[in-house]
Amino acid sequence: MLYFARWKISLIVLVVLAGLVTTLPNFFSSDTLKAWPDWLPKRQVVLGLDLQGGAYLLYEIDRKDYVAKRLKTLVGDIRQTLRDDPRIGYTGLGVQGNGAQVRIRDLERLAEAEKRLAELKNPLVANLFGGQAVDEFDMTVSEDGLIRFAYSEQGLSQRISSIVQQSIEVIRLRLDEFGTTEPSIQRQGEDRILVEAPGEGDPQRLKELVGQTAQLTFHMVDQSMSPEQAMQSRPPVGSVVTYSADDPPIPYLLEEAPLLSGEDLVDAQVSFDQRTNEPVVNFRFNTSGARTFSVVTQRNVGRPFAIVLDNEVISAPVIREPITGGSGQISGSFTVESANDLAVLLRAGALPAKLTVVEERSIGPGLGQDSVDAGRIASLIGAALVIVFMILAYGRFGVIADLALIANILMIFGALTTLQATLTLPGIAGIVLTIGMAVDANVLIFERIREEARAGRSAISAIDAGYSRALGTILDANITTLIAALILFQLGSGPIRGFAVTLAIGIFTTVFSAFTFSRLLVALWVRWQRPSRLPI
Repeated sequence: MLYFARWKISLIVLVVLAGLVTTLPNFFSSDTLKAWPDWLPKRQVVLGLDLQGGAYLLYEIDRKDYVAKRLKTLVGDIRQTLRDDPRIGYTGLGVQGNGAQVRIRDLERLAEAEKRLAELKNPLVANLFGGQAVDEFDMTVSEDGLIRFAYSEQGLSQRISSIVQQSIEVIRLRLDEFGTTEPSIQRQGEDRILVEAPGEGDPQRLKELVGQTAQLTFHMVDQSMSPEQAMQSRPPVGSVVTYSADDPPIPYLLEEAPLLSGEDLVDAQVSFDQRTNEPVVNFRFNTSGARTFSVVTQRNVGRPFAIVLDNEVISAPVIREPITGGSGQISGSFTVESANDLAVLLRAGALPAKLTVVEERSIGPGLGQDSVDAGRIASLIGAALVIVFMILAYGRFGVIADLALIANILMIFGALTTLQATLTLPGIAGIVLTIGMAVDANVLIFERIREEARAGRSAISAIDAGYSRALGTILDANITTLIAALILFQLGSGPIRGFAVTLAIGIFTTVFSAFTFSRLLVALWVRWQRPSRLPI
């Protein structure tokens, strides 16, 4: 157990040196690191929200808003499905309560209508492993010809679950485009999303960027009557009055069916209008969207069309000539910042449902720095007390244990830096706990060596037996702790996961430093001193 081949010695030393080299950038400022050669590591530990300040936002899926929009879409699907067979007459189509309903006039056509509409129940996959499909809607058919769709409990739950997952991906794309460093986006419960943005200095702008649905649509302006006449009487069938984002808002009468949507966009970038020098957003359609846009503009030269974002008209230009290049421009009262935010929203895509803020916190950098300072002081005091205790209790072996402890701390921070794992205040607590666990492993080994020496073994034999027989106990203790850390990481959130990460990393580095590295140091000491008795 005390013999090490040269390649093993080299490998152990390289691991410790790697921990030192990757930890080193954390002791220098960002400006200093920029002057370093490119071949040197420059990454630093990513500090969490509680250590550097930032924004904490908890969102909830607006179920009522989503259900209302989904039922409106369902009504349109029912209308289109029944129109495919002109022999099926119907009446009373619309949203009623928490469902949609339609009445078939000719009861002889009821069975055919039921067969056609059954496809709109929309089967959903129950889980990733298949299983019985769950219908999004329950469809009931009465003898008097009334067909009603209502959300099933399982169907709504399944749909909300997929919406949360889709929203997380959209939010992640938005924050990546926004430039937020290491944001944390996690699911909370059934219909909530937690967003943490460490170091974010403008929480209000972040909230607007994350929470905006960003549903972009293109509509033709209905010129059959003025918006004022439509509001006084009744809009024509298939048209709706929509207001602009101006202050005061300007009404527009738009054709309700969109010509194109944001899903047809492939890019959106900020530029400046050459005539007015105002910020604008240039967008580009995909192939099918460009083809549709070309046909629409060719047929409607001289007519205005509206660009609508989240049910607000942001621009209503007149089509001067056919636009065949598949690109266009959104202009308005934009600042550079608002134009950039709109471009980010369009590139990332629309949220599938409206999000509402249920909890919002903003942590200043000063409070975060206080946490860092408190954590640093606690770590230094804990490490100093442990180092002094080990020297007093075990003499030279205590010095070896302290060297292994320093290597352990370097490897923990080296691993956190390399993995770019977020260090939180509970994470610092996990490091302090790891320091105690590392020393505990050395205590087990040294006490076992003492027992073997008292039993009459020689110095080398006692050391060899101490390390061999303590290994099983050390592994058992650390494996059970690792299981607890994995459960915390899987079930916890935010700071709890930060604690679990540092604890798990600390377990691996502890076993390496307390058993392998310290054993190498003891073996080198034995080879150099060749003691006849142990100073322990």
